[in-house]
Amino acid sequence: MKRILTALVLVPVTLYTVLLAPWPIFLLMVALVASLCFIEYAAITQAFAPLGVVAGLLILIAPPPETTLILFLSALAAMCLPLAAESLEKSVARAGALMLGIVYVFGAWKTAVLLHDLNTPRPESGRYWLLFGLVVNWVGDTGAYYVGRKFGRRKLAPLVSPGKTWEGAIASIVTAMIFGLIYLPIAIRGISWPIAGGIALLANIAGQLGDLAESAIKRSAGVKDSGKLLPGHGGMLDRVDSSLFSLPVIYTVVSLLHF
Repeated sequence: MKRILTALVLVPVTLYTVLLAPWPIFLLMVALVASLCFIEYAAITQAFAPLGVVAGLLILIAPPPETTLILFLSALAAMCLPLAAESLEKSVARAGALMLGIVYVFGAWKTAVLLHDLNTPRPESGRYWLLFGLVVNWVGDTGAYYVGRKFGRRKLAPLVSPGKTWEGAIASIVTAMIFGLIYLPIAIRGISWPIAGGIALLANIAGQLGDLAESAIKRSAGVKDSGKLLPGHGGMLDRVDSSLFSLPVIYTVVSLLHF
């Protein structure tokens, strides 16, 4: 029940933020979600959260050419952190985790901003692409949950996520592709069914890898959830881990195909 109630709150907030919110409010919401994700990631990996959040927020608001410079300066700052540490034993690994987290979390949300602001003949299509990137794996997760729970037998990645099965993964792909085949031709003018299905397939595979990658991070730290912010869902990072992988893939494909 908690899972359903949380979803009833998240869905309208997401729809408003992506489709209707003025740009400053949209950027503020992305910055808030990205910061919460990074803080949870930093708690798991023991990375230095303040530097990561500041660098990440600068990446979100900076024009694309400047993001490389911000990443470079962040790397230099991260390499200096062990110099002030009481123990060098783990400080270098934490500095590496810091940089990985900046790219992993804020880099993905930067592509969300770029998708939202996509320069196309129909400016609103960028918002529809972003909504697709956020929803496609939520739909896939729903299919995986119910099919995997009832029919799942063969473990997908037992060392990383013992609850996931191949049956659930296939159900996730099928439901995501059905969603893509229905949603994309309606929302994006001129997109064919084969292209829509192919993009949905790529987005879902990327999202499932993102889910497993976050599970590996948590398992390495011995934690079950990234946080407790969202009742029934865990932390914010738990809710969007798939999107952090699928959004960059969708943005890359859309940019290459010039939709």
